[in-house]
Amino acid sequence: MDKIIDITLKVWRQRGPKEKGAFETYQLKGISQGSSFLEMLDVLNEQLINEGKEPVFFDHDCREGICGMCSLYINGHPHGPDTAVTTCQLHMRKFHDGETITIEPWRSAGFPVIRDLTVNRQAYDQIIQAGGFVNVNTGGVPDANAIAIPKKDADLAMDAAACIGCGACAAACKNGSAMLFVAAKVSQLALLPQGKVEATQRAKAMVAKMDELGFGNCTNTRACEQECPKSISVTNIARLNREFLCAKIKD
Repeated sequence: MDKIIDITLKVWRQRGPKEKGAFETYQLKGISQGSSFLEMLDVLNEQLINEGKEPVFFDHDCREGICGMCSLYINGHPHGPDTAVTTCQLHMRKFHDGETITIEPWRSAGFPVIRDLTVNRQAYDQIIQAGGFVNVNTGGVPDANAIAIPKKDADLAMDAAACIGCGACAAACKNGSAMLFVAAKVSQLALLPQGKVEATQRAKAMVAKMDELGFGNCTNTRACEQECPKSISVTNIARLNREFLCAKIKD
């Protein structure tokens, strides 16, 4: 049977991107350790509404660890103290009775706060639009085995494609760098023959867009890899650097 706990929440409240924010403290009693973290926030919002107060704004969608929207900084860690999970996959059994839990939005110049715990993550969409795609002729669907791809390359490409673009890498980085995200999106195409057409432009364009949007530079502390909910490897950053240098040499 799941244990019932009482907790204290310190939640970042901010009415808008240009408003000054501050932490507010809330008490929650009778929280089941079997509930998810987002279910706990639902309970908080229900309590606030019943008290005639404004609920806390936070992002969520699939609640299955797929969409990457549940971007919360919990007790100093993106997505919380558990490893290889998103916030929606985090359960209250990771917390103890009487514990104080601090909840913040992503802290990165590339992700400005919209309201409370909700940030604008359109920067990642803009990076993808800069080069994270392939151009192909439309028509009939080709046979699945028409292009032979070594299993090792296919596996590495799928590992990179597991990135859900949540932003934890940039939030964890002391420089606010989005290199792991960019590297994953470059790698998943660079490893496959379908991605070779734009290879000479992709890395340059995506890195340039990342810099333009205010993300910092990578200094190889590997905090991004440690906090990534999909365990994306920093070896992808090495691949991105090779792709970038090859493109520059060809220029």
